[in-house]
Amino acid sequence: MVVIRLSRGGAKKRPFYHVVVSDKRSARDGRCVERIGYFNPIATGKDVKLELNLERALYWISTGAQPSDRVSRLIKQYEQQAKETTKQ
Repeated sequence: MVVIRLSRGGAKKRPFYHVVVSDKRSARDGRCVERIGYFNPIATGKDVKLELNLERALYWISTGAQPSDRVSRLIKQYEQQAKETTKQ
């Protein structure tokens, strides 16, 4: 089964996550099929907190990939940000 999940990077006490599509059996930080974005939970100032290739995420979901709970929330959040920026 294919899943969309977060892969941790960054230093100790400074997390940084890549949003990846990978096989469920592979390790969290192991081999991935595709990187579709990143999430920086401690972004401040002009740093980008969430960057996501929404088109690819929706493609993978349509082919049967299961997003994790956190990634599902991030996709919804990114869609809302995209709607707000197009309204302005």
